[in-house]
Amino acid sequence: MTGSFEDDYQIRYKINDTLWLQLPNTRFHIIKWNPEKMYLIAKNDAKNPGEGNLYTRIDYMTFDNMGAWKWGYCLTAYNAATDAIAEATAAADRGNPMKGCNGYPFSRMKRVK
Repeated sequence: MTGSFEDDYQIRYKINDTLWLQLPNTRFHIIKWNPEKMYLIAKNDAKNPGEGNLYTRIDYMTFDNMGAWKWGYCLTAYNAATDAIAEATAAADRGNPMKGCNGYPFSRMKRVK
C-alpha cells in the first residue's frame, strides 16, 4: 500500500509508512497500521483544508478482477477527537464495496509512476 497512486476520481496520492498525502495538500500522519484488520489510524495535519488536528481511520481492501484497480479505501472516520475514538469507529463494510463506506463506494486505487 505504499507508493504513488491515483483513485477513480483522478486524485493522486503518495503513501509511505508514516504519511498519507492526498495531493495537493491534504496530509494524514499515520500513527498506527493494523494490517490484519486492514486499517490505519492517522492524525490530520493542522494545515489540512478541513478537520485539522483531528483523527482519521482509513479502512482498505484489495480487489480482484478490476484491472489496474488493485485496492480501495474508505475514510471511515475523518473528524474524531482522539485516535482511540477513530480506532473504535465501526469498520467499513468490505463485503459491499459499492456502498460499504458510509453509504458510498470505496475509492479505488491504481499504482502510478
